[in-house]
Amino acid sequence: MPKINLKTQAYNTIRQKIVTCEYAPGTFLNEELLTSELGLSRTPIRDALSRLEQEGLIEIKPKKGILVMPLSINTISMIFEVRQLYEPYILLNYGTSLSIQQLKKFYSIFSSSKTNTSCSENHNYFYELDTEFHNFIISTCPNPYIRQNYNMIQTQAERFRYMTGNVSTKRLDDTFQEHLEIICACLKDDWTAAAEKMTYHLEQSKRSTFELIFNNLSSQDLTL
Repeated sequence: MPKINLKTQAYNTIRQKIVTCEYAPGTFLNEELLTSELGLSRTPIRDALSRLEQEGLIEIKPKKGILVMPLSINTISMIFEVRQLYEPYILLNYGTSLSIQQLKKFYSIFSSSKTNTSCSENHNYFYELDTEFHNFIISTCPNPYIRQNYNMIQTQAERFRYMTGNVSTKRLDDTFQEHLEIICACLKDDWTAAAEKMTYHLEQSKRSTFELIFNNLSSQDLTL
């Protein structure tokens, strides 16, 4: 088995701890802590930190330390703003490149009562399916800058999910139905309808997300 590059190891480990909120939003880290905890030298740690700062996950503050970027209500709003710009646009302009076989696979998954039950019992499974579906759509876009920017906001969205760890049963059911409506429009080659269905889905997801935020605001590290 090939040895993992130390820079890659440092990056993957620190990033995972940030995403899962082991390194909580708004807290400060330092190089000494990271080198000790990861058992690595400063060189791979610094390389990893540089990459993570470019991705918007940390901010290196001279003489203060390494700030794990807070997750604010404004951040969540901006994430949805970018998604609402990108995802309907990709369906409208590049939807013909989507794999029909993969669309049918997702249709089978989201229409299955077994999947619904599994997601109700395991919210992480629901999030994985949701992410996989949206990434499938994004992956068809030939513009690497769009894909790169989308990956950045997906990481921030994943952090939020770990913070809240919650989704309502009704929202789960509605999400599946909204996904199915998007898929049906795609299978009919009706890309205008597919884009409209995606816009509606993202609007509903945003509304549900903000309901969750305000219901849990007092106990979460979220700021205005």
